[in-house]
Amino acid sequence: MAERGGERGGFGRGFGRGDRGDRGGRGDRGRGDRGRGRRGPKREEEEKWVPVTKLGRLVKDGKIKSLEQIYLFSLPIKEHQIVEFFLGPALKDEVMKIMPVQKQTRAGQRTRFKAFVVVGDSNGHVGLGVKCSKEVATAIRGAIILAKLSVIPVRRGYWGNKIGKPHTVPCKVTGKCGSVTVRLVPAPRGSGIVAARVPKKVLQFAGIDDVFTSSRGSTKTLGNFVKATFECLLKTYGFLTPDLWRETRFSKSPFQEFTDLLAKPNKISVVEEVEKTPMY
Repeated sequence: MAERGGERGGFGRGFGRGDRGDRGGRGDRGRGDRGRGRRGPKREEEEKWVPVTKLGRLVKDGKIKSLEQIYLFSLPIKEHQIVEFFLGPALKDEVMKIMPVQKQTRAGQRTRFKAFVVVGDSNGHVGLGVKCSKEVATAIRGAIILAKLSVIPVRRGYWGNKIGKPHTVPCKVTGKCGSVTVRLVPAPRGSGIVAARVPKKVLQFAGIDDVFTSSRGSTKTLGNFVKATFECLLKTYGFLTPDLWRETRFSKSPFQEFTDLLAKPNKISVVEEVEKTPMY
């Protein structure tokens, strides 16, 4: 019995550490090899985007002309290529922070990396992505994709007379995440973005030129600070002002309008090499 117990105990310890060791050694090599193998085809994939959702098919066929048409019907965007298709090279991204997070396991701590990424075109579109992964590069890549999927429209307005292009937020808006509360206040033209480093970058990507900000709470928690700022921008279209009181003209959703096109089977463009075997 003692032998069996010893074996079992030894197996438990060996399995825990040995397996982790294998993953650390061979696993990393495996991941690296796979990454190297995937690099070439991945670029080709990005060039040859094969949509897998109905919305993606309509976008690729040119039936939907802008992101605003998607937002109008609140259609969920499940493919980041849709956002890239419309915003393209104007879309810029910035890594706000990479922080290590740990989980306590029997074998010790398991460290992963959490990345916060903001994307925007500096013209009324901004997105925030948060991703946790074992490797920094994977976390950043995942956060960029999630940020593109979460791109929202930002409403801009005026501080005083409606002269020139909209330059600030249309009204006072407040966003909250955790203990952090952020308030955006319209500012006169030429004031610039009066904000801390974190919200300033988000507001620049959103395309807001002048704004006053007020924040309270533990703003050193960057994750909550950037999320609260993003929530502020999300609320800009949630406030119904008199200039939006016009009568709503209901139109068909793209899925309803192009139902005949979507009814056709989706032809995935896969190049198949057909070998002509000689007939005997």
